Amino acid sequence: MAGYPTLQDTVDVMLGLQRGGADVIELGLPFTDPIADGPTIQKSATVALKNGVTVTSTLDMVKAARQKGLEVPVVLMGYYNPFLMYGEEKIIHDAKVAGVNGFIVVDLPPEEALRFRNKCTSSSLSYVPLIAPSTTDSRLKFLCSIADSFIYVVSRMGVTGANGKLNASLPELTKRVHSFSGDIPAVVGFGVSTREHFLSVAAIAEGVVIGSQIITTLTNAASGAAAEDVERYCSSMTEREISREGLTREVGMAETLEIAKEPNGINVTVDKVINRDDAKDQTGLADQLDALNSTNGTADPSDLPARFGEFGGQYVPEALMNCLVELEAGFKAAIKDPKFWEEFRSHYDYMGRPSKLHEAARLTEHAGGARIWLKREDLNHTGSHKINNALGQLLIARRIGKTEIIAETGAGQHGVATATVCAKFGMKCTVYMGSEDVRRQALNVFRMKLLGAQVVAVEAGTRTLRDAVNEAMRSWVTNLDTCHYIIGSAIGPHPFPTIVRTLQSVIGTETKQQMQDRLGKLPDAVVACVGGGSNSIGMFHPFIEDKSVMMLGVEAGGDGIDTDRHAATLTGGSKGVLHGVRTYILQNREGQVNDTHSVSAGLDYPAVGPELSFLHDSGRARFVAATDAETFEGFRLLTMTEGIIPALETAHAITATVKLAKELGPGKDIVICLSGRGDKDVQSVAEELPKLGPKIGWDLRF
Repeated sequence: MAGYPTLQDTVDVMLGLQRGGADVIELGLPFTDPIADGPTIQKSATVALKNGVTVTSTLDMVKAARQKGLEVPVVLMGYYNPFLMYGEEKIIHDAKVAGVNGFIVVDLPPEEALRFRNKCTSSSLSYVPLIAPSTTDSRLKFLCSIADSFIYVVSRMGVTGANGKLNASLPELTKRVHSFSGDIPAVVGFGVSTREHFLSVAAIAEGVVIGSQIITTLTNAASGAAAEDVERYCSSMTEREISREGLTREVGMAETLEIAKEPNGINVTVDKVINRDDAKDQTGLADQLDALNSTNGTADPSDLPARFGEFGGQYVPEALMNCLVELEAGFKAAIKDPKFWEEFRSHYDYMGRPSKLHEAARLTEHAGGARIWLKREDLNHTGSHKINNALGQLLIARRIGKTEIIAETGAGQHGVATATVCAKFGMKCTVYMGSEDVRRQALNVFRMKLLGAQVVAVEAGTRTLRDAVNEAMRSWVTNLDTCHYIIGSAIGPHPFPTIVRTLQSVIGTETKQQMQDRLGKLPDAVVACVGGGSNSIGMFHPFIEDKSVMMLGVEAGGDGIDTDRHAATLTGGSKGVLHGVRTYILQNREGQVNDTHSVSAGLDYPAVGPELSFLHDSGRARFVAATDAETFEGFRLLTMTEGIIPALETAHAITATVKLAKELGPGKDIVICLSGRGDKDVQSVAEELPKLGPKIGWDLRF
């Protein structure tokens, strides 16, 4: 890991690895939000980021190592977002200048991998694809076809880490890889830590990758001894003679490959040239890519779009791809099956559907403009809209044979809804929750435990929703066969945003019908708070084609979007990749994800769903931000005018709606998605009121 244990150690550590017999050095670029790294790698990345590591400083380390005599190839490994933020062409150019030989990008989907690989090839750099035990033959064929130096084979499912044992089916996996890889070497990693492991893997593969154990060695090294200790460990694996003078060293596989690439193509003779016409029967890379994105190699008109414009996609480690394919197939089959919808609707009485449409007469009077209506999702079973998605996804999970459920939660409402449906259907449930959210949503934690769920507090990072998502994804990677991850918002890799939107669209669909029944017309505007986006896209989606209906999303402005303490992604963010999806995120110039702040736990998230990003860029929906103080004003206003205590998430939308009502004027109608009730937030309001109350003239001291 670049910059671990210190910035000053990295160059010497790389030289130590070379002296210890390493053929290739895989230099990790740290990222704030990895979804497939085990605790060892994650901790080293956290330290590296605290040490100030950037893409630029990482390249400087490689350059300095080259100047000190580093000769073995260096492959830069990391998640896509820092490379994206730096610029693909720029990172490829600057990496080559610094002395980098190639890239491993953990979460790059096939279509972008092909494009990135072609850019690397044009600069004489290598792109190394990752292959997992779950990789299908069609994907394996494609990934092997874009490899130009070696193929990285992940030996087992799960996150990175040396766990003391190897996958028993590894010989079969490498045999399968070799059947497609031709003469491209396969190197195997994940779980290798001992000489015995090394020899076992070396007997069936052309190379062995050791990662976490190197980090562990660096962690345990005394100050100033990191390079020497890692050299000694590496030598104990390779049993190659350590030569500090650099006069004797066994030539390794990867170095041989690098030398073999030296000819520049001038004056080279060949026996035959095949042109495009001669290759009609051969499946090209583009054709293979098309096959990957279709059903049985042919186009399927019912395929769900993986993207909304430029947003969406599947930016995940290879180990997750097959599970996402399985989930998409299960979801498509379910929504085409009338029996699925019949079963889903059979639980409406349990869920509290259809939810009521309430005319907020006194709030309307206060606003002095358009008439305001409330779509009462707060009256649903468990107190929010989250039950719609939780129950629907559980039914899908059962259809595809899953027996366990995991979920993340911020405000606790999704966790409670998931625990509730798991209790109803007798399924094991584990909920991941940031420890800060555990503190401020203690009541919901107790509710989840009452319902039989295991609640796991996440101490990493900001200890909020974002970190809960990270941990839930890591857990899912290690239990794909039996476990389904019920993502609570319209985020994550395809097909999750579409699944959540489809199940939550009951909100907007009912609203349409209820307004027609009450007034014989559509509303003039619909309003919803926006975090990840489940309630907002659920309200908005049925109205997208109704151009007369304005859609207004209200984000968490925290202390103000001119500060660094907010969670207003669309209002103050930029395009990037987080948690498997390309969308708007809150990030710094290095592509590292910013810490966020909101008085409401459910909106305290640094990204937003891809469909909302598309609606933002297309201009179909408007987005504004409400500060914490404005949120408290909305909370007080609805409570005192309608006798309804809203969730703090929902309260963001109240003040914005009052402003919109004045803007639209009398004769117009606005519907707010009242996404949740506020009993869960009463303690948080009491704690924050001494600070925020004076800003809005609200004093409840007893």
